[in-house]
Amino acid sequence: MKENLITKAYEIAKERYAAVGVDTDKAIEILEKTPISLHCWQADDVVGFERNEAVSGGIQTTGNYPGRARNIDELREDINQVTSLLAGTFRLNLHEIYGEFDGRSVDRDEVETKHFQGWIDWAKTNGLKLDFNSTSFSHPKSGYLTLANPDKGIRDFWIEHTKRCRRIAEAMGEAQGDPCIMNIWIHDGLKDLTVERMRYREILKDSLDEILAEKLPHMRPCLEAKLFGIGMESYTVGSHDFYVGYCSKHNVMYTLDTGHYEQTENVSDMVASLLLFVPELMLHVSRPVRWDSDHVTIMNDQTLDLFKELVRSEALNRAHIGLDYFDASINRIGAYIIGTRATQKCLLSALLEPLATLRKYEDEGKWFERLALLEEAKTLPFGAVYDYFNQKHDVPVGEAFIPSVEAYEATVTSKRR
Repeated sequence: MKENLITKAYEIAKERYAAVGVDTDKAIEILEKTPISLHCWQADDVVGFERNEAVSGGIQTTGNYPGRARNIDELREDINQVTSLLAGTFRLNLHEIYGEFDGRSVDRDEVETKHFQGWIDWAKTNGLKLDFNSTSFSHPKSGYLTLANPDKGIRDFWIEHTKRCRRIAEAMGEAQGDPCIMNIWIHDGLKDLTVERMRYREILKDSLDEILAEKLPHMRPCLEAKLFGIGMESYTVGSHDFYVGYCSKHNVMYTLDTGHYEQTENVSDMVASLLLFVPELMLHVSRPVRWDSDHVTIMNDQTLDLFKELVRSEALNRAHIGLDYFDASINRIGAYIIGTRATQKCLLSALLEPLATLRKYEDEGKWFERLALLEEAKTLPFGAVYDYFNQKHDVPVGEAFIPSVEAYEATVTSKRR
């Protein structure tokens, strides 16, 4: 009976959207094919499998909800559970600290592809493709400065680490027949005022030049800016303006993390400008609360605006969508589902916008008509389309995923001590 109601609701929604020139079947098809890169670090609070230590170096995870993944097997089990409850196409985004080190001490400047071969094989078996990140935080040599460090010994250590990560990403991309997106984010900055703003940025520029000099056709690097980090509130070396300049000049993908900007900024405003000067965007979809606190993504105005701008700019083919939050205060599997579904809903909402008619109104100077349709589009039966998308792929519709998450907690994650 419920299935019939969902189908009936979709048919009504389909007609309603068709009346304003929107093809709901086409929107669903695009949603199905657009990959979302799930972030492995939500499952274990960014601890990783290198030292089994809490995250440090400008970032912090809060909460102590039981059941985090303690090893690779548990993390993979959790990711499989997440994808079993979701419709769509997914990738998995790994940080370097999630390698298979088998209890051996492998420092960051010694990491090799062999430490991720198990992930490459597992991903292929499970129909996922991999993305990757270098890891400059949570290490004895992290300090305040890594790639921007005037100390050549420390700087060279992190340059070598990042070069090796690029080669690992190259191996992943070649194995999966699709480029691996490798993100470079560093926490470099200072707690208080500095008189060396230029010096540290010159050093970072030179480090990046050296790192990116090697031609690797099966991976794509992207650079992620930061507003500030904990203990590094006054100065960030890799700021938005620094990376916009660098990526524009060197034709490098820019990472737009929705938590890394001032609260008064709407990140969607940056999309059209950036796409005029950089080749592609990597999106890290998160939810800041007062600061870059990486709360679970929800369907809020900022995320809706971001995806509407991507669709309006016809830029989905130049944007890669990934999640980046880590909430240790609630059920971690539930956090994955909420954030992924919210991201999908925002993308679908953007795809269902009556854009052709809106553009026609704008071209004809019909400002009243444009604003009226924008307002009316907000209450079109979007939810019926998303419900049908999930039903079509035989995954829980609406709140029906909640019992599945609770059951997995009762039988799996609650047993972890």
